[in-house]
Formats: sequence, C-alpha cells, structure tokens
Amino acid sequence: MKAAVPILRSFDEAATRAFYVDFLGFKIVFEHRFEPETPIYFSVKLGECEIHLSEHFGDASPGASLRIEVVDVHAYAASLLKKNYRHARPGVQRQTWGWDEMKISDPNGNRLVFCTPNDL
Repeated sequence: MKAAVPILRSFDEAATRAFYVDFLGFKIVFEHRFEPETPIYFSVKLGECEIHLSEHFGDASPGASLRIEVVDVHAYAASLLKKNYRHARPGVQRQTWGWDEMKISDPNGNRLVFCTPNDL
C-alpha cells in the first residue's frame, strides 16, 4: 500500500496556486479540466507530500486538516516568514505530546499542520 493522497476543496484557483506554489513551495504535478472555463482539478507536490486540489462540488469539504511531517519545521517556518506572504505569518509551537507544529490555513479554509518530532 502507498501513502494516501488527500483531496482538498478549492474555491479560487489563483489564490490556491499563490498559496501552495508561490508561498509554500509546492510544484504543480498535473492539471485537468473537462473543458475550458470548467472547474480545475490539480495536484501539487513538495518532497514526498502530494496534495490534490479540486474545485469540483462534492470532491471534498472545506475545513479539512492535514498533518505533514517535515525534517525541520523551524527552518521551514523561517523560510516562509522571509516571503512576507500577506495572509500568513506562521510560527512554531512546541506541543506537550512531543512535536513542534506550525499551523497554516489555506485560502479555502483547510488547515495544514507542518510538524517535526522534538527531543523532549
């Protein structure tokens, strides 16, 4: 069995691309539309993390949460802060359950929790 690929709801293609590609650093894997001017379904990937984003009604509900383990959440947060993205200034919190976490909401109301285990 391979890793699951989540599908997140998107309502605004331009804002979603700006968030995932320009801000978070994901790369576009593929894009699909049945016809011009119809909703888009596309995939983004960073490292081994792949996420599908869909404007199609019924593919997913807004408000999902994903936990994405990264090698160094502190370094990733610092790199994001340097970009001065107008909709997020992510910080890292140390959790009592042994993880350092950075929570960011995308433009569609989905929450991404980037995390790294810490050495309590």
